[in-house]
Amino acid sequence: MTMRDAAEAVRRNAYAPYSNFKVGAAVRGSDGVIYTGCNVENVAYPEGTCAEAGAIAQMVAHGVTRLTEVLVLADSPLPVAPCGGCRQKLAEFGDPQTQVTMSNLQGTERTMSLAELMPGAFTSAHMENT
Repeated sequence: MTMRDAAEAVRRNAYAPYSNFKVGAAVRGSDGVIYTGCNVENVAYPEGTCAEAGAIAQMVAHGVTRLTEVLVLADSPLPVAPCGGCRQKLAEFGDPQTQVTMSNLQGTERTMSLAELMPGAFTSAHMENT
């Protein structure tokens, strides 16, 4: 199964009754396994969970703490980009060169590195003297 196939399959399970904006994400762990997540909304909007966060949680639940590739998919006119919070989460588990592919259902894709998506990311290097 490809990253896109995995994200497309999990996207169908997204719980988005308020926005109707279903998102699927797939991350490839350093073990080579593809982990997936979908967005899960809540009537108290800030309490929802993004697809990328769900995929990362699944990866970590399996004991893997490094990701090597990311794909995010939604039914959007433009390829969907991770939100700011998810960019920070991806930076925690990836490295600056990790490729993030943003895609829509029509097949339009844009790929950027984490460094391009989040220049100047806050990392563990900022915490070394604490």
